[in-house]
Amino acid sequence: MNKDIPVASGPISAFVRLPGSKSITNRALICAALADGESTIRNASDSDDTALLANGLNQLGILVRKKGGDLVVEGKGGRVYAPRFPVPVGNAGTTLRFLMGVATLADGTVVFEGSGRMSERPIQPFLEALRDLGVRCDAVDFAGRYAVQGGTLHGGPVHIRSDISSQFLSSITMVGPYAKTDIRLHPVGAGVSTPYMSMTMEVMKKFRCDVKNESDGSFVVAAGQRYRPGDFEVEPDFSGAAFFCAAASITSGEVTFSPVSSESMQGDFGVFSLLGEIAGAVHHEGGRLTFSSDGAGSYDGVDVDLRAMPDVVPALTSMLLFARTPSRIRGIGHLRFKESDRLETISSELRNIGAKIRLTDDGMEIEPAPLAGGLLNPHDDHRLAMSFAIIGLKVPGISIGKPECVSKSFPAFWTELGKLMVRTETSR
Repeated sequence: MNKDIPVASGPISAFVRLPGSKSITNRALICAALADGESTIRNASDSDDTALLANGLNQLGILVRKKGGDLVVEGKGGRVYAPRFPVPVGNAGTTLRFLMGVATLADGTVVFEGSGRMSERPIQPFLEALRDLGVRCDAVDFAGRYAVQGGTLHGGPVHIRSDISSQFLSSITMVGPYAKTDIRLHPVGAGVSTPYMSMTMEVMKKFRCDVKNESDGSFVVAAGQRYRPGDFEVEPDFSGAAFFCAAASITSGEVTFSPVSSESMQGDFGVFSLLGEIAGAVHHEGGRLTFSSDGAGSYDGVDVDLRAMPDVVPALTSMLLFARTPSRIRGIGHLRFKESDRLETISSELRNIGAKIRLTDDGMEIEPAPLAGGLLNPHDDHRLAMSFAIIGLKVPGISIGKPECVSKSFPAFWTELGKLMVRTETSR
């Protein structure tokens, strides 16, 4: 069923409750699963991707259970069971790549089964890197199915592509302490992995394992380290915050988020300062962060490189449709390999409602143009569904196809979006 988006009747004003970061939660799950003992991950993401990862760990013999808004993990100290049946991963790239790393420690062969789209997403560079480390792995049977032979993670030096997905690098890094010898990872290509690798290292450190970042740009993971169980608090998801800041920008409104620390490990925390420079102001005090805009259409376009914050591109694109002057977004060619070909889908769908978008080798150019209503198909891409909804706050007649796909990262998105049209005492 499609979802019709009502136009905001005036400036929005709301307190938005963000979910726990999916990226941080999934990294914490892997570290906790490899620790020896019980860990609690607080404010865990309730996304579909995290649920798939938890289910996969359960199949690998590591118990993960929900306790309110937390996840309790019974780590097995690196002991991993090879299940009889394939582990389903859907279209969750993080789930597949992280679990394949864990599967290198299993007591047999682990088979993973993804969706049709998963077979179109890049995996060969990751398989090649695993093989260089001694792992026997390959695509098997049919598209979207992959097998990993456990007990074969030897270690050593490896060159790994970092310009397609940060998850290749993070997966090997997190399982590295359990390899037979030290692992030295040499990233190859433009560094889209930098902020996510920093996040991976921070989460590992919380579980008492260290990674050395060498002067030549390589990362060394010492074998023999062991994760320790404990309590871990997940930050709010600032990738999700970008959509609400964009909504405030185009409606001359404001949104408030809490709790927000000034010491985030997420690269997407930079979205607040970026959007503040473009279209508004940011006030951060006492754990509360408020983004407010001066008014829709009162901001100019930008020329910006977003390779360090690729997940905020859909939200920023929706916002820049309403800028007074043209914009250019660079450094995001790898978005072609997400849940959809994110660049092609954004441009083709938005052209249907009148947007003027031209794709380039590494991004897109946006020219302001009158927009009309219409049905926008996100192609099962959660971030596109959310970004298209923001446009509907300003353009009458926007409807979103398959709106339920937002559950991949932000199941409560539609509830939080509904707050934008209602002024309450708690939202002022």
